[in-house]
Amino acid sequence: MQEISKGANVSLTGLSEDAGSVVVSLSWTSASGAGDADVSVLLLDENGKVRSENDFYFYNNPAADDGSVQLLGKTPTDNGDEDRISVDLTAVPEDVVRIVVAASQYGGAQFGDLDDLRMTVADRSGEALVGFSIEGAGAETAFIFGELYRRGEEWKFRAVGQGYETGLAGLATDFGIDVDGEPDEPEAAEEPGASGSPAETAARGADAPVPAGALADQAAVVPAPPAAGGAAPGASPVPAQSRGRSPRTTRKKVTLPKVAKKSLAENDSWRTARLFPVPSLKSDKEREVRATSVLLSVMAQVPELGRRLTAAFGAPAGRMQTFTEVPLPHGDAPKRPDGVIRVERAGKLWTALVETKTNGNPLKAEQVQQYMDIAARRGYEAVITLSNDVALEGAPMVDVKIDGRRKHKVSLWHLSWAEVAHQAQMLIRHEGVGNAAHAWLLQELLEYLQHEHSGCHGFQNMGPAWVPVRNGIDDETIGIGDARAVDVVESWERLIRQVCLRLGGELGQKALPVQRARRSSDPRARREAAAERLCAEGRLAAELRIDGTSSVIGVVADLRTMKVRTSVDVPASEGAYPLAAAKRLIRMLAEAPADLHVQSLVEGENGPRGTLERLRPEPGDLLPRDGAPIAGFRLTLIKGMGNSRGNTESGFIRSVDDAVDRFYHGVVAHLGAVEARTGRRG
Repeated sequence: MQEISKGANVSLTGLSEDAGSVVVSLSWTSASGAGDADVSVLLLDENGKVRSENDFYFYNNPAADDGSVQLLGKTPTDNGDEDRISVDLTAVPEDVVRIVVAASQYGGAQFGDLDDLRMTVADRSGEALVGFSIEGAGAETAFIFGELYRRGEEWKFRAVGQGYETGLAGLATDFGIDVDGEPDEPEAAEEPGASGSPAETAARGADAPVPAGALADQAAVVPAPPAAGGAAPGASPVPAQSRGRSPRTTRKKVTLPKVAKKSLAENDSWRTARLFPVPSLKSDKEREVRATSVLLSVMAQVPELGRRLTAAFGAPAGRMQTFTEVPLPHGDAPKRPDGVIRVERAGKLWTALVETKTNGNPLKAEQVQQYMDIAARRGYEAVITLSNDVALEGAPMVDVKIDGRRKHKVSLWHLSWAEVAHQAQMLIRHEGVGNAAHAWLLQELLEYLQHEHSGCHGFQNMGPAWVPVRNGIDDETIGIGDARAVDVVESWERLIRQVCLRLGGELGQKALPVQRARRSSDPRARREAAAERLCAEGRLAAELRIDGTSSVIGVVADLRTMKVRTSVDVPASEGAYPLAAAKRLIRMLAEAPADLHVQSLVEGENGPRGTLERLRPEPGDLLPRDGAPIAGFRLTLIKGMGNSRGNTESGFIRSVDDAVDRFYHGVVAHLGAVEARTGRRG
């Protein structure tokens, strides 16, 4: 990672071939652990101003309709917070030339109260490209950390570090936004899911009614109006502070406590009453109808979830309504999609048809094709399929034909039940929602999805090719080029993506598979190459990275030995003596499993190794006898795998999920905690 100083700039495309999409991280620490700030992103035109109020993104307006900007939320660290923003530079409109990344404080807090103000930019794979640290912060209540800007066909990053003692208002007016004070009286409550501009959302902070006193320290953010009357053209409006109000970007969100309250039940046989009961579900049709209705109703009532699940599909931020079993004309008999989603904004409607499958049932191409045709004729924007399966790049869930003669184009999108559960968990456990009622609704949804009879358990079957390929590897009868091996590789990729969703939802951090191939490489060719390695070596391999750590977790399923290996490489501290480095590593792993394998990495060869149980009293056993320098250490856990094909999360799929979970919590989490304390970031 390249470190730059204030005012310096660097080309992102020059640092990585995979910089078309980046993740920007803002972080800070506080000695008291109480410091906090809210991030915001502004898209600017060639005049250095926002084009409209929709170019301002903050906590309650976290995603752009075109997917170019998405606020990923906060990740708590040992002494502070880290906020992450995803920016798809390939989707940024042509007339946007600068993307400003800032943060602000409220309630009299100053950035001088925080330490280690820092901004980093990572590419799509999670590889950190450039970092910038801000020093000498004092009375500032808002800061521009940095900006991404165009230069011809490339994007560059500039370290800005400009502070404002006038807070959000001072920063906002510089870019054509007015921070206008709230009235002293509360606004009338709107219906759940009611839409509003980013300005109105920032003012309300939530859909629920706001107590009168709660608005006194908030501000509504709207574009600066044209000059009128005697005002000079281009003059900035009076900041909110001059009217006696302190600005604030958002109201704090509600999350559920991690520790459940003590139960009032007399014994464990008493079952908690649930909003969405499932034990009576007996058929696949009942499961599909119930699951569709439950999900769509919660999406309409909890705006954060509805927006989160539809923003990437092109839906605007607006008032959402959802419907089930809607009859739509098609030929001799009407067709009934499982659901319909409609979003209204500025008098315009966005409509998507929803086709749902549960319990591992596959989507039917003919059925989806019919809905695509209906959507095209009626002018609807999208068809969304929802099933236990996980979508992959270059591997469509169903093959449909698009009539190129139609002027109206319909987009086909896919959601997995695992992704729905992931987003619900992120909101109620880590990022928060508007009020306690919304948090409770999401908790009930999550309970429903995780119930054994709901049929919404995510990817759970390696497919019909799994057993023949596994047996062919075991008895050495499978040949290079066997088409069934490609199917197994695709199932393996889906499994790894689901593992990332589950682990990321639990941790509140984004977890993604690491793709070593170039972004422009053909996914089919990449999978065929992996299938050849599977036939030759009998192994499936993947890597994943979790935001906030510099570690890449390797996962290898060896179908010959029936073992799952999870591993991570830890670089040796620069300048440290080999024995000191070995002792430090063993201390870091004080709570790690005793069967963890530790191996020293020596340039050009593998060094000594042993289990943690054996090495704890003798860390010097990791040192090469010839005195060769140690580049780092490899930590590995080995677990036996299940081998049943299974229709539930058992056998092989469960083995891989459990192996990654045990390795992260037992090993990687301890390394990450040490990294956070020493300030080392990837």
